[in-house]
Amino acid sequence: MSGTRSPSRKAPATDGRWPVWKLAILLYPATALAVAINLFLAGLVLHGLGFSVISPITALWWCLPLGAPASWLAGRWVRGLMDEADR
Repeated sequence: MSGTRSPSRKAPATDGRWPVWKLAILLYPATALAVAINLFLAGLVLHGLGFSVISPITALWWCLPLGAPASWLAGRWVRGLMDEADR
């Protein structure tokens, strides 16, 4: 048989490198909970300055949308560490 072969469907498209979006999805639970903890603690600090308290449930609700950019940044950071380790 002559001609070119099509690439294997089982071969990784990234040559074994984890893309940032996969790392971000993997890290989302940890980063979202870290955002929730930081929001709650920031609410305690702000309460000492005269503002209203942020309840733990409110912090958990706010961590859902705010966890996405945090996990993207964490994914970029981990990807950079992985690239540095490969050098």
